[in-house]
Amino acid sequence: MRNFFEAIAKLFEEFLFIPFNTLRSVAYDNWWLSNIITWILLLIGVCSAIYWLNELRLSDKRGEEDKNITAHSFL
Repeated sequence: MRNFFEAIAKLFEEFLFIPFNTLRSVAYDNWWLSNIITWILLLIGVCSAIYWLNELRLSDKRGEEDKNITAHSFL
């Protein structure tokens, strides 16, 4: 059983964390490059929020939402 967990540790430490180890080693040289993953995820989040708010606005204009206070059974 111990070999199983050591194999998982080796998989993560020597293979799956290679991109993060590379980014960590570049952190002192270039701040932008070391934080590229954060910027990409932030951009995806902002685009998703803009898309979702636009869809909510369009749904509200079409009148598709049931705004009755008894729309849900728990109310």
